Amino acid sequence: MAEQDPPAAKVDVSGRPGRRRKGRKGKAGSPGSPQTAGTAKGKARPSGSARGPEAGKAPRAENKSRTPAAAKSPAVAKVAAAPAKAIDYPAGTTTPVASTAPVQVPAAASSGAPYPRQAYAAIDLGTNNCRLLIARPSGENFTVIDAFSRVVRLGEGLAQSGRLSDAAMERTLSALRICADKLMRRNVFLARSVATEACRRAVNGTEFIERVREETGIALDIISAREEARLAVLGCHVLLEEGLGPAMIFDIGGGSTELVLIESTGTVPRILDWQSVPWGVVSLTESCASEGATREERLARYRHMHSLVAESFAAFSKRVAPARESAGQDGPLRLLGTSGTVTTLASLHLELPQYDRRMVDGLIVPAESMRDISTRLSAMSLEERREVACIGRERADLVVAGCAILEAILDLWPAARLGVADRGIREGILRSLIASHSPSHGHVRAPGVRDAVHNAIGAR
Repeated sequence: MAEQDPPAAKVDVSGRPGRRRKGRKGKAGSPGSPQTAGTAKGKARPSGSARGPEAGKAPRAENKSRTPAAAKSPAVAKVAAAPAKAIDYPAGTTTPVASTAPVQVPAAASSGAPYPRQAYAAIDLGTNNCRLLIARPSGENFTVIDAFSRVVRLGEGLAQSGRLSDAAMERTLSALRICADKLMRRNVFLARSVATEACRRAVNGTEFIERVREETGIALDIISAREEARLAVLGCHVLLEEGLGPAMIFDIGGGSTELVLIESTGTVPRILDWQSVPWGVVSLTESCASEGATREERLARYRHMHSLVAESFAAFSKRVAPARESAGQDGPLRLLGTSGTVTTLASLHLELPQYDRRMVDGLIVPAESMRDISTRLSAMSLEERREVACIGRERADLVVAGCAILEAILDLWPAARLGVADRGIREGILRSLIASHSPSHGHVRAPGVRDAVHNAIGAR
């Protein structure tokens, strides 16, 4: 998985009245949107049906408030205090950069933060969500100054048509326009914008990427599943429980799921093997029959979902069997997951009246609890799930598919405890950008960067 970090770009705001290239002096202003967010502190994260699995060896509830279970049950633990779901990030939160740039990403300069007043940005356009994070280096950390997250369902209908629909593209463009405005207002210096499974699979994916560039100035890079897994690991591995031997990190997306087998080697994990399968919460939901009218029909549908995912994991499960046995000899199996599915189920485990990223990011949950919640949700009707706190209308139709994927992963890597991360690709991009453009690396841009990212926001 030793791929070079792709082109990031300087953001040139010349020609735009009232804008300065250098970062503003003084304290960063508060986010300009109620949907702003930031990154948290923490310890050490790596969708579809027509395409076969892609794999490769590395050289690569209720509204009543109640006391969270974490505060009263020894079965729940936090890896570390983790302030900062995307729209709940408080601006000004810091997160480590030094020692969190594994997988052959250069470490930050030891002499200090690179260009501390410069802002860096990461956009992750997935099958279901569009997310933005903007941060500045701060010593050995970076401080989040703005963020944005919106459910756009770009991959809606893709499993049937093979194309991105007009409605989905319009929703996504609307969100990306907001991202472009934030990049301008925050005087972003370097940015990287990536698109994942929906754009990889859609026959009109490349056409849509060009439309985004023309209408918003944002040049999205359609990354491979391999790169997606690498960035996810880079973004969340600090939350993995300490221990010896191999461990598993996974990312359940909207259109695909990535699993990465890593080995802890001090502060930098080494990737041993990985797998990407074309099952995410959107692609799996759309590839299976609609929900039945009875509990028995819903459970049968859930079992079918589980079997589809388990079958796609079969070859990978066989490959990692020796590592699984080896890890079991060194201590408890370690497992870390990042996705809306994992964070939602963790919220239900804590019986939160509403989602709170500070309570969830870095949480360690008994795997059996996650299985029990999955079973309960799979038997509920859509209307019943919509009334459950922390699920709501946006996730109610997709969460069952996420549960089926999660249970298949727990079968593959039967850890007793599951680490939960509300961080991933965006954080991985930021850490990579800041480390790669530190003074120790000469702050040299790759050829063609201006064209590749069009100065992140397309200053013309």
